[in-house]
Amino acid sequence: MKIAVASVGTEVGGHFGHCEHFRIYTVEDGKIQGEELVPNPEHKPGFLPNFLGDMGVEVVIAGGMGAHAVSLFQQRNIKTMMGVQGDARTAVEQYLKGELKSTDAVCHHHDHEHEHHHDHHCGGHHHDA
Repeated sequence: MKIAVASVGTEVGGHFGHCEHFRIYTVEDGKIQGEELVPNPEHKPGFLPNFLGDMGVEVVIAGGMGAHAVSLFQQRNIKTMMGVQGDARTAVEQYLKGELKSTDAVCHHHDHEHEHHHDHHCGGHHHDA
C-alpha cells in the first residue's frame, strides 16, 4: 500500500495542491517500509489525483483540498484524510493505527496565508507571498 502526504518540509501541508512535495510512504504489514520524496509537479485542476493514483497511491493525507480533487480521488477509490497537521511520518503512523481523524476540510477558497511560497493564480485571485 502507498500513502501520499502533501507536505511542506517534514510537516503536513495546509493545502494539497500547493504543497512543496509529496512524501510517498510504502506500507507493508501495517508498517512503513520506505519513503520517497516526489516534488509537486504542477498545480493544475484535475492533474494531481491521477498523477498520484497512477503511482499506486491508495490514501492521501493533507491539511485540506478542493472539492474537485476530493471527487476525483473518490472516483479512483483513493481515500482522503483532511484537516491533518503536524509531522508527515507521524500522521502516517497514526493512520496505520487507526488513530488519525479526518475532518471535512474541503477548501472552497484559496486563502491560506502560510501556503504562498510560490506565485499562484487561484480562481482568478492573485496572492502575494
